[in-house]
Amino acid sequence: MIEVCAIGGYSEVGKNMTAVKIDDEVLIFDMGIFLPAIINYEEEGNDRNSLDREGMINLGAVPDDSCIDGWKDNVKGILVGHCHLDHIAAIPYLAERYKAPIYGSPFTIEVIKQMLQDEGKKIRNPMKAVNINAKVKISEKITAEFINITHSTLQTTIIAVHCKYGTIIYANDFKFDNHPVLGNKPNLKRLRELGKENVLLLILDSLYADIEMKTPSEKVAREMLRDVMLDTECRDSLIIVTTFASHIPRLKSVIDFAHVMRRKVVFLGRSMMKYTMSAEKCKLVNFSKKVEIVPYARHMMRRLNDIEKNRRKYVIVATGNQGEPDSVLSKMLDGRLQFRFEPADHVIFSTKVIPDPVNLANRNSMEEKLREKKVRIFTNIHVSGHASREDHRDMLNILKPKYLMPAHDGRKKQLFMKELAVEEGWKEDKILLMDDGKKASLDL
Repeated sequence: MIEVCAIGGYSEVGKNMTAVKIDDEVLIFDMGIFLPAIINYEEEGNDRNSLDREGMINLGAVPDDSCIDGWKDNVKGILVGHCHLDHIAAIPYLAERYKAPIYGSPFTIEVIKQMLQDEGKKIRNPMKAVNINAKVKISEKITAEFINITHSTLQTTIIAVHCKYGTIIYANDFKFDNHPVLGNKPNLKRLRELGKENVLLLILDSLYADIEMKTPSEKVAREMLRDVMLDTECRDSLIIVTTFASHIPRLKSVIDFAHVMRRKVVFLGRSMMKYTMSAEKCKLVNFSKKVEIVPYARHMMRRLNDIEKNRRKYVIVATGNQGEPDSVLSKMLDGRLQFRFEPADHVIFSTKVIPDPVNLANRNSMEEKLREKKVRIFTNIHVSGHASREDHRDMLNILKPKYLMPAHDGRKKQLFMKELAVEEGWKEDKILLMDDGKKASLDL
């Protein structure tokens, strides 16, 4: 018997968490946060570090996993697909409820360790790094396979769980990028092999199921950055780039073009250090020989003072791409970090605004402050890390699952995914539309 529980990420974009019960054994996929809830809470002057599991659940910041209280003692493993906060950042609050190891790619596990250290938290769960495209035995009856796929961070995996009934596949955040800037191409060979076997259930990222295209390669974003950094008049101006700190391939492109311009690169922000150091520890990059990393505000003041005097010699990479109030870029704008912007300085947003009301309001406020400084603003120098509708079509036809469970958004996007699956020949009763806390059984 197989049951599945949509714990989080099925009624919103964020706090991803899913449990699958195979006979008497349970696996959990991901433990993520809903970042806008935390931003709102901290904007009101509160400290999230004062909150425990119950407080974070009541805030709406982490999944309410009480819906699997009856399964708690049977959890054999917590399987994590990649290192983004909406997939890992609830681990400090929820993981210890389950006497089970945490499995993930080496980079993902290293980021989790850095996150726990950064937050001053400890958990008792053993952490086990699984090499890309390798299998790990979870129990006598269950094996998990971590298959290489591309996304907007390194060592993202599709997780295939093999049991006596067939294979359950968790593909929550992916794109098909055959021209990655860093890392390997998607392991389509292995996915096609699985599609010829018995895929019982596919849990699939449906965030952009309504966008009728194939998501462009990261190579396209690299060329967009090249165009803005190298082919725009900026001889005497400072260049500030803001992007996701976890987007190591994007950071590589910024570094590469800054060196063509003969400029020094300075990373500002703790998250920049966290992800860069994790990638270096896994021997995926060697940024620290090429850039200066300044994680703490007390050191930033002095460094920014130097940069002000020699702005044409620098590229700053700073946190703040979503307009977060406590980000480095926000602090530079409102004077918490003393810095003088000059007209014609370039601020490049190498990201898209996550379409949540809190994020939209914060970014609008940030851009308005930048306009007041008369700087040049470049937005949406970016391609997504999420699959679009035509990628979903390919994934469905490659894996040929018996059941499809759309994830990573609410009912509206799930219905777009359902429409696509029906178009491709799936019966409606084989498409599981879920809400947070809901369970479903598979007819084997």
